[in-house]
Amino acid sequence: MPVDLVDPFANEAEETARPMRDLIRSYFRSPIGTFGLVLMVLIVLAAVFAPFLSFQNPYDLLQLDILDGQLKPGETSAAYGYPYMLGTDDQGRDMFSAILYGLRISLGVGILSATTAALIGATLGLVAAYHGGRLESIIMRLVDFQLSFPTILVALMILAVMGKGIGNVILALVLVEWATFARTARGVGLVESRKDYIEASHVLGVPSWRILLRHLLPNCIPPLIVIATVQVARAISLEATLSFLGVGVPITEPSLGLLISNGYQYMFSGMYWMSVFPGLALLVTIVAINLVGDRLRDVLNPRKDT
Repeated sequence: MPVDLVDPFANEAEETARPMRDLIRSYFRSPIGTFGLVLMVLIVLAAVFAPFLSFQNPYDLLQLDILDGQLKPGETSAAYGYPYMLGTDDQGRDMFSAILYGLRISLGVGILSATTAALIGATLGLVAAYHGGRLESIIMRLVDFQLSFPTILVALMILAVMGKGIGNVILALVLVEWATFARTARGVGLVESRKDYIEASHVLGVPSWRILLRHLLPNCIPPLIVIATVQVARAISLEATLSFLGVGVPITEPSLGLLISNGYQYMFSGMYWMSVFPGLALLVTIVAINLVGDRLRDVLNPRKDT
């Protein structure tokens, strides 16, 4: 009669981990971390509710008037009668509305690329740590090969071949980000795979997939969360750079980087707002995400007094 095998140390990680409520309380002990989280939440909400917060859809041609082009911040629209808080660009698009819509694309690209890269990288890293041997050597040589090239150069090469598009930008960012997650997951997996409860699970015949999912993966989640947070900010900045260079998202769906690029040519004509305000929005977004990532790093580090 088959016997239901039970891992003798299945609850070891859970018993030593701090309760979630303690982690949350520890996070909010830092004023800087709290400020970063509040700022990030406000930015995400502004992006999600952009159609309700903006005066116009800046990429709907029926809502634009070329006579409103290059209005300074605070000047009133001749066609619609309301003031443009951040001015307009050369096409008559409200910069405040354009920034809100640009945030949606920038955040979407950053979050999707970092999440996908984390799933792929963590899977490959854990498989390499658990199985070892030739499979580990192949995976880690791929990681070393990818990390040996500048990320922006690899992304440029990929997009030069595949062309513009949000999907292509996300794919390019995934291909340059997954190696970081794989190396981290492998490092944590190697430490955990040598512990007694993993050896006991092998002896009892626990399936490999169960060991990976129930033991190795939960121990990798804290460092992966921290890296994923930082990678979101990194992906947003990379996407902005690619769009500024003209190889990122198409002009019909501009992100913050493309807004900065569109206004850059008018900087020396005194129309600073077309680049400065999108640039400030990009800067604030990246700073907020990095502040959250730094605080998560401190809170999720069991060896550091938070």
